Amino acid sequence: MATSSNGKTGTGGSHAKKITDKPALPIPELLTPTAIPAHKLVLRTLRRSDFKAVKGIMDKVYSNMEGSWSSDEYAALIRKFPEGQIGIEDNGTLVAAALAIIVQYSDFGDRHTYAKITGNGKFDTHNPDGDTLYGVDVFVDPEYRSLRLGRRLYDARKELCENLNLRAMVAGGRIPGYAAYADQMTPAKYVEMVRNKEITDPILTFQLSNEFHVRKIIRGYLPYDSESKAFATLLEWLNVYYEEEEKLIGNQKSNVRIGIVQWQMRATRSLEDLLQQIEFFVDTVSGYKSDCVMFPEFFNAPLMALTNEDSPSVAIRAMAAFTEPIKAKMMELAVSYNINIVAGSMPVYEDGKLYNVAFLCRRDGTMDEQYKLHVTPDEASYWGMRGGDKLKCFDTDFGKIGILVCYDVEFPELARMLSDEGMKILFVPFWTDTKNAYQRVRLCSQARAIENECYVAITGSVGNLPRVENMDIQYSQSAVFSPSDFAFPHDAIVAEATPNTEMTLIADLDLDLLKDLNSSGAVRNLRDRRKDLYSVSWVVKKAERDDELLSQGEERMPRTGKRKAIAAG
Repeated sequence: MATSSNGKTGTGGSHAKKITDKPALPIPELLTPTAIPAHKLVLRTLRRSDFKAVKGIMDKVYSNMEGSWSSDEYAALIRKFPEGQIGIEDNGTLVAAALAIIVQYSDFGDRHTYAKITGNGKFDTHNPDGDTLYGVDVFVDPEYRSLRLGRRLYDARKELCENLNLRAMVAGGRIPGYAAYADQMTPAKYVEMVRNKEITDPILTFQLSNEFHVRKIIRGYLPYDSESKAFATLLEWLNVYYEEEEKLIGNQKSNVRIGIVQWQMRATRSLEDLLQQIEFFVDTVSGYKSDCVMFPEFFNAPLMALTNEDSPSVAIRAMAAFTEPIKAKMMELAVSYNINIVAGSMPVYEDGKLYNVAFLCRRDGTMDEQYKLHVTPDEASYWGMRGGDKLKCFDTDFGKIGILVCYDVEFPELARMLSDEGMKILFVPFWTDTKNAYQRVRLCSQARAIENECYVAITGSVGNLPRVENMDIQYSQSAVFSPSDFAFPHDAIVAEATPNTEMTLIADLDLDLLKDLNSSGAVRNLRDRRKDLYSVSWVVKKAERDDELLSQGEERMPRTGKRKAIAAG
């Protein structure tokens, strides 16, 4: 037996202490079964009451961008497409969400921007009859990213896409990792490197692993996304179970026929005489199977002579009493002749204020209105007219349209905002007395067509009204203008009336040409705007504006002579 130098036995002897006799070391608390996080994940559709939780997650995820959607924007999504808003909760707390809309993808094409396809957060681009599920957003609480909840959300979207028989799912994907490589390679090269797994991008790598493929790279998709240098990938997942369904009736037209009336001002004996003249033109234009007919601004001015009022301001207020019965008749004509009617404009006197209002009478029996926003100084001084404070883009059965009454078309911001909402045809009813006044309307309308890649139709009145002060002579040459590119007429004029002659003008407009122009035109005015430098937005109307115009008008009143109330536009 081996012994130690002091004679005691070695470790195998009776004096050796067993390991099991040592005091036990405490097990770390994190390793105990009771300390393991207990998850209970539930996939469900979002509710309005989830907004606070959604906002909290988005503010974390997008703290370096624009943060959360507003409560109104979120509510619009829930209202328009509730089944497309998906969330994951853990133990009753929302921790991840995916937002989506349905679009007809051909309406936007591959070169769309995020703002355009989401309707600037209004989501009025959602089309229940569309063919594509568009991913508005996906976000996961940073504390839950290790659970791969994003994959669950994408799988839920795929299931939704299949159940709704949608052709594909499309999304614009940020490439936040690109900023670190921007001085070394192009976005296309960066995407290729990520696809080949040479580089890992926090978003693109995930999307590619979820069976998406990159259709193209978009410039300016999110202008404020500095991490992606404003670039994005357009990603698509194809639904292999998609079965194309053809609508037999009710498809939105790509070729639209419009009619415009160059209206003869003539003395009338009664309201019935005027209504008979209106019906004649509605009947005539609808006989050519037109989708829409437009009348000029203040086409009902002959009724002013029936008021027997010497004062222009009193006469036009008396004429406003005829607006309601004319409007009712034109609604009846729109339905019975199966044609949409842009009912020029007529005076409306409400709450002690006088307005100039254009009416849209749809052939489905619905009606809308657009107030003239800019009144000329003479309209304010002679008539005491006020400007409206709302701008509308109208849905029709042949696409989105806008209406700007006369002087309003001389303010390019209005048409630009309508274009941002998807307007394809702008209607401009006008009244002018001289050629130089007409030229302002015409030239500005042509500019609006080019700037906004849309068609613009204008029409006014001809003839004379001897007994109506301030509206006694007229000048008009109605026309339809197009953008200026190879696919359109060489002079960008689709059709044009004979000057100062009563007549109708019929024109066919190909809306698909506008899509081609937007994506592959010689120049692309809408696409090439520097949104990183400037923008056009709507602000609340200042109440002082009306008083300012009225005071300007009062200063002009001492001038004598028959100044035309609408001569400026």
